[in-house]
Amino acid sequence: MNRVVRIGLLGSGFVADFYMDGLRDVPGTEVVANYSRSEERAREFGRRHGVERQYTTMEELCDDGEVEIVVIALPNHLHLPAVRVAAAARKAMVCTKPLARNGHEAAEMVNLAREAGVMHGYAETEVFSPDVMRARQMIESGAIGELLTVRAREAHSGPHAQHFWDAETAGGGALLDMGCHTVEAARYFFGKEHRIKDVFAWGATMVHNDRTTGEDNAVLLLRLEDGRTSLTEASWTAKGGMELRNEVYGTMGRIITDTSSTRIRAFIQQSAGYLMEKADADVGWVFPIPDEARVYGYHEEMRHFVECFVKGEQPREDFVDGYIVNSVLDAAYKSMKSGHWEAVLIDSKVTG
Repeated sequence: MNRVVRIGLLGSGFVADFYMDGLRDVPGTEVVANYSRSEERAREFGRRHGVERQYTTMEELCDDGEVEIVVIALPNHLHLPAVRVAAAARKAMVCTKPLARNGHEAAEMVNLAREAGVMHGYAETEVFSPDVMRARQMIESGAIGELLTVRAREAHSGPHAQHFWDAETAGGGALLDMGCHTVEAARYFFGKEHRIKDVFAWGATMVHNDRTTGEDNAVLLLRLEDGRTSLTEASWTAKGGMELRNEVYGTMGRIITDTSSTRIRAFIQQSAGYLMEKADADVGWVFPIPDEARVYGYHEEMRHFVECFVKGEQPREDFVDGYIVNSVLDAAYKSMKSGHWEAVLIDSKVTG
């Protein structure tokens, strides 16, 4: 890459740290500005990561003449407002998952990006995880024959930030937070040309009644038009650390990915500091994950988005993909209430 792509980061929290780690090994990039509503948090983030400029409004960052790509690493309810600001400034955009709180918001984000004529990337890390990409390569090679079913589990003991627990503001609970990963992974494994027809879902608040009105456990069964299925388990009540697992079954074999597994095991009696996302213990038997951002997919996705921006191409994961995921989850929440299969409603004007 012969040029430097300059990036502005909206957000100075936990996921923003992961984006900085993911960009660390992407050549030809520089994060030149970051934003937080708190000046103190913005400065602290900039100090830790060596970012030159800090802003306390999204408008200021998006009006920065050096910023070419705006990375949105904000709570769910701020994604649409951030896209409105970035699109008005004609900035390329990358947005964390889920794209929005619902399909209606996601559709507006797609339209804003299109009208602005800018690149838009949907930062769904799961489909950029090296493990998951290798699994897809094996599927494409015919190694497991015709793909039949997918089963996925995304689980931990609960979100780290308070905004996740406010289901009304966030747009949902564990299913929105974690099911967005597995829905897009299923589309990636099966192939996006195979449309999701309908879904059946269950969800309940089983443990965290004192913290949220949203579901802390959920199960989602999605069905393609050709009848094949994908099953998701999502949980905010699983003790013992993060679970990120996919099981892909075909007529000639199966593939299992376990992204949160690690080859390091240690028994310690004093804390060694940060070990992995959502670790529930820092002494006793612990399982640290080296180069966590790369393992989860942050490095590969950011490299892909930057390369697409330089080449003037649209990424393989964009806001349309995020809109489809949100629409699937909208149907899932409807199914939770109805107790029936619910059709996934996709507006062809949005998907193009």
